[in-house]
Amino acid sequence: MSACGRSLRRGRFDHVSAFNDIRDYVAIPRVLSLKLSPDESRLVSVVQSLNPDGKSYGTALWAIPLPGPLSGPHTGSPDTAPYRLTRSAKGESQAVFTASGDVLFTSARADATVKDSSDETPSLWLLPRAGGEARQIATRPGGIGAVRAAGDVVVFAADVLDGEESTEEERRKARKDAGISAILYEGYPVRFWDHDLGPGRTRLFAARLGADRLEDVRDLTPDAGEALREVAFELTPDGATVVATWRIPLPGGELRSDLVAIDVATGERRTLFTETGFDFTGPLAISPDGARVACSRDRVDSLEVSAKAELWIGDLATGQGRTYAGDLFPMDLAWTPDSTAVHLVADFQGRRPLFRVPLDGETTRLTQDHAAYLAPNPAADGTTLYALRSAIDLAPAPARIDLATGEITDLPSPAPRPEVPGTLTEISATADDGATVRGWLVLPEGASADDPAPFLLWIHGGPIASWNDWQWRWQAWIMAQHGYAVLMPDPCLSTGYGQEWIDRGWGNWGPRTQADLDAIVDAALARDDIDSERIAAMGGSFGGYMANWIAGHSDRYKAIVTHASLWNLDQFVGTTDASSYWQREFGAPGAERYQLLSPHLSLDKITTPMLVIHGDKDYRVPIGEALRLWWDLQRTGVESKYLYFPDENHWILKPGNAVAWYETVLAFLAQHVLGQEWKRPDSVV
Repeated sequence: MSACGRSLRRGRFDHVSAFNDIRDYVAIPRVLSLKLSPDESRLVSVVQSLNPDGKSYGTALWAIPLPGPLSGPHTGSPDTAPYRLTRSAKGESQAVFTASGDVLFTSARADATVKDSSDETPSLWLLPRAGGEARQIATRPGGIGAVRAAGDVVVFAADVLDGEESTEEERRKARKDAGISAILYEGYPVRFWDHDLGPGRTRLFAARLGADRLEDVRDLTPDAGEALREVAFELTPDGATVVATWRIPLPGGELRSDLVAIDVATGERRTLFTETGFDFTGPLAISPDGARVACSRDRVDSLEVSAKAELWIGDLATGQGRTYAGDLFPMDLAWTPDSTAVHLVADFQGRRPLFRVPLDGETTRLTQDHAAYLAPNPAADGTTLYALRSAIDLAPAPARIDLATGEITDLPSPAPRPEVPGTLTEISATADDGATVRGWLVLPEGASADDPAPFLLWIHGGPIASWNDWQWRWQAWIMAQHGYAVLMPDPCLSTGYGQEWIDRGWGNWGPRTQADLDAIVDAALARDDIDSERIAAMGGSFGGYMANWIAGHSDRYKAIVTHASLWNLDQFVGTTDASSYWQREFGAPGAERYQLLSPHLSLDKITTPMLVIHGDKDYRVPIGEALRLWWDLQRTGVESKYLYFPDENHWILKPGNAVAWYETVLAFLAQHVLGQEWKRPDSVV
């Protein structure tokens, strides 16, 4: 049995077992979602955990019982332990409730009631509220994705090949049997993050819950074409209307995202919100009275206009609406039960609080702690809200928020929260232009003036993002367990500090961001519990861009780790999966900004040892960036190493590869920051 398997069997997740051995860390189960049942007897979460082979992750549905005068087989006190609902080799996801409390979910598990059942694509399953085995209720040749339910109406997304629906299964099989993987594109884009787009395209289907399977399954969007790629959609409470994002192709490879309303009975579609210079996107939420929809209205940026997202609330009948909540970028939404306000989740000053945004009145903050919230689920009486609660030092778990008092109660969780090996401190500094830069400082146990900790600067991705949440992929507490202090700052372009904070760095990534980072690094290094000589910088994605930029514009660091990083901006913008987005900020190929901001133009100034990390399936920052950077470092004699993942994308997701990632980073830092002899990790031998 693997070390991961032993850790799971022991059930120990204190800070020694969770962070000292990376294999124990990757074995920690992870709560991914939260849904409140209609009778409010329980919450249901998708939980990710190691598969028995220890080499991959699987998902399952778990229930968290809630107190109250309830009926059914699983009622109980708030201390009742969570229990597992599903178990299959293929895993389960996309859990939603029907009106009667049954759970709908998707899974690629085989249907035991069907001879020679295929288990290659996700089907739709129903788990009865009253107990018993889950049963498959719908399947599609290209699989079923997101699902929504209201009353007896079910709407789901599915991948569909153009042409006759009756022959789709045969055409897919013929393509597979012939060994054809080719995809012919006639428009842009062709990829998204980590997967190719096509040959199928997303459509929405409507159906009704039957005794055993979905009935009256109908294609609501036969003419969708590319309009529903990466669709966000919701169903009105009466099941009569689907509200969905709808992409419109524009000249020059650009796209616009409108919001449309689709009549479930007829398939008739009308545009709800459209506006030149803006995209209407998820998250989406429809008010309980069915009168309004809340979403994000995203400003289309340009060379001079920065990215901006705002809460938009509009009338479902008239299409009239307006923005709310000022500079708060919507991360998640849920309406109050009386339809008079929206519970908004948004980044704010290194946190991600819950806010109440009334249709008439001032926005108020509901949670005052340092946590980050997601998946808000308000109770029907309007006094309580359930959500996932996490923080830099707190793994995600369900919580109950008293909306009158703000009191927060952590609920029993399907996944234990590991104890962190150190302390979390807030830190700030004044930048050269007078702005205040803040961040989180993770300090290891025992750091003191007598024993100062070596220092790591971690630069977040985005760049429109913030350090405010628990990180599974960039885990500062692993570094703290190994004795490092980790600074996680929010420089210019970070969310949660108002639009001006983004404007400060727009079109000026390298110089402005470095000035902010230098200021807060200076403040951290002035502490007597941090060693100002043994320091390194690390970053991924935009953070990797900044790691590369710093390498060519500073010699203060002993080592630099750059993950999934941008190196040659002109090359990157033309090969990423979203070229039009980045070109709006940097200009057409060859524009002045590429010359001002591309890190590769400072190659001749790099002297700091660098560790380059990249996954071959990364389509957001294509592998060519790493290959070019690695070759440039090699040909100019910069001391460097290249950690390559043939089967990973922008993120390193497989447990074994995560072990190799951390062990290689730690070995590289031990050599250059701690002055130890290089020792090649066993995980990459």
